[in-house]
Amino acid sequence: MASRSQRRLIPESRARLDDLKYEVAAEFGLPVYNPQYAHIHPNADSEFAAELGDFTRNQNVEWRDLTSRQNGSVGGEITKRLIQSAERSLSEFGTL
Repeated sequence: MASRSQRRLIPESRARLDDLKYEVAAEFGLPVYNPQYAHIHPNADSEFAAELGDFTRNQNVEWRDLTSRQNGSVGGEITKRLIQSAERSLSEFGTL
């Protein structure tokens, strides 16, 4: 049996969450490279981009090599976006 943190209500959500993780990292200018998001400017519209560090596209690192603040900022932004999405969905059905 999979541990509680590894179980997914919707197994297909894993791929979308991975995509979102790389998308947010690219927007924050973090050096985790994913070719799918190479077109996004490294420091695009993020209030935290300057605080998280100034990286270039030539630097490619593993997630484990980033600081806790950098990884936490990505996770926090993902959570924020998921909540906004859920709120939009609920408001469309008139339950919010």
